[in-house]
Amino acid sequence: MAELIAVAADPVGPGGRLQALDGDGTPVSAAEPVPDLASAVAGREERLRPRWVWAATDDLYPRLLDRIPVRLGRCHDLKLVEALLLGHESGHGQPRSLGAAWARLHRLPVPDDPRDGGADGQPSLFAADRHQLPPDVDQLTAVVAVHAEQRRRIAAVEHPERMRLLCAAESAGALAAVEMARDGLPWSAAVHDALLTELLGPRPAGGARPERVERLAARFQEAVGRPVNPDSPAQVLAAFARVGVSLPSTRSHVLKAADHPAAAILLRYKELSRVHSAHGWAWREQWVRDGRFRPEYVVGGVVSGRWATRGGGALQIPRLLRSAVVADPGHRLVVADAGQLEPRVLAAMSGDRGLCAAAAGGDMYADLARTAFDGDRGRAKIGLLAAMYGQTSGEAGQLLAILRRRFPAAMALVEEAARIGEAGGVVRSQLGRTSPRPSDLWAGSDEESADGVSPALRAARAWGRFTRNFTIQASAADWALAVLAALRRRLAALDCDGRTPPRLVFFQHDEVMVHTPVELSEAVAAAVAESAREASRLVFGDTPVRFPLETSVVECYADAK
Repeated sequence: MAELIAVAADPVGPGGRLQALDGDGTPVSAAEPVPDLASAVAGREERLRPRWVWAATDDLYPRLLDRIPVRLGRCHDLKLVEALLLGHESGHGQPRSLGAAWARLHRLPVPDDPRDGGADGQPSLFAADRHQLPPDVDQLTAVVAVHAEQRRRIAAVEHPERMRLLCAAESAGALAAVEMARDGLPWSAAVHDALLTELLGPRPAGGARPERVERLAARFQEAVGRPVNPDSPAQVLAAFARVGVSLPSTRSHVLKAADHPAAAILLRYKELSRVHSAHGWAWREQWVRDGRFRPEYVVGGVVSGRWATRGGGALQIPRLLRSAVVADPGHRLVVADAGQLEPRVLAAMSGDRGLCAAAAGGDMYADLARTAFDGDRGRAKIGLLAAMYGQTSGEAGQLLAILRRRFPAAMALVEEAARIGEAGGVVRSQLGRTSPRPSDLWAGSDEESADGVSPALRAARAWGRFTRNFTIQASAADWALAVLAALRRRLAALDCDGRTPPRLVFFQHDEVMVHTPVELSEAVAAAVAESAREASRLVFGDTPVRFPLETSVVECYADAK
């Protein structure tokens, strides 16, 4: 039985070729031409449950899903794995297409990666051109050869078993991302319209501001005593200066601290303007179709392993618009959120006994407060966040001293990561995702500034703060991706008894959402909990740290929290 099947699609038309590989990636049969690639893949999926090996999931899987009745269980995404291995080899940002990997393998000039779409943002006509292979190189031959080379490179890293898990989880995430874009997040246009009207007023014509946004702009101008464009930071800063308020920027935290009534008006203006531009009527017409919000997820779109999106802002749905996310009749949303994820990751990675004990229960900050901060939960939270993000000023410095005494192993982990970053080195997540190098960060003048710190040293310290948090944030992304992969597998295995299968419809950082028939809600919630436990075991091994998921079964996303 083939454990792996390499896939190459015809540049045009429905056909392609398949080649069975053994567990080591060695071909065990000749390449097989298939006139209907989708049907051939579906048939083998149902009989063999192989791991599919192909150039890029986001290129091929959407085309297969349009024509097959089954969802594929596993794959090895050469493009995503190439990016992980390049990062591990200090090659962040290098081209990662099949053609680029083939060129590196044969010491040829490496082609640039293609753009994500054509000039008009639409997919390229000939999908095979996106692989960037030379005209005389057979696509299936390249897939098999690059896969074999990637297996060799994975085996050569310090912890190959962790890297294999990361590559498998990243590839599973790619399958889930395509499926979520296809299924879409349930979205009520009627509720959305009512929310927008209540917040902004009636929909304006053309490019005009909504009524309430325009009213706030007028109130702001009255408060500062002259006509000002509230969307122009330069004009806003000048207007505040004329009324005796000196501001360094128009950022929200700066305006919140400003002692002038115009600041509060401007904050509300900015909030409503953001809703109008990012999730207003025009946004809905572009991104919501047939009662579904259908973003395009980008797996590993952030260097830490977190996802991104190409337009649509799926990972930044404002809390005030979550009422528009409504389950279909007879369905529910199972929403699971991992609380205090990064502090728990720090405990599990460091193995610090004291911190692990605090992370073995429900509210980690409360347990930490009882242990080291005289019951003051707020100070415990500030101190731990300061440790992970590198804050040392004010009260944080005193709290860090307490943490160093009580939790030395945890503090040693983040401080060593910071020192490595300051020296220009790289750090890795629990599974081996690697931080980029600072590149030309320290190039330039070493002349000291007014506070006696040179620009190079200031930049080095900033990069140290980045690597300090990268270690934790990227490991949290490892865990979340493992949860997603495990949950996807469990949902596929549920006995639906003729009902519509539960579908993953949303994923961001530490939160996952499933749209399911009401009758399967409890089974889905149990699958979520089991997936979290599996991910904890896979990523962190035998640890006392708990990674609880707060799970809600609701009709509307806004009711989940």
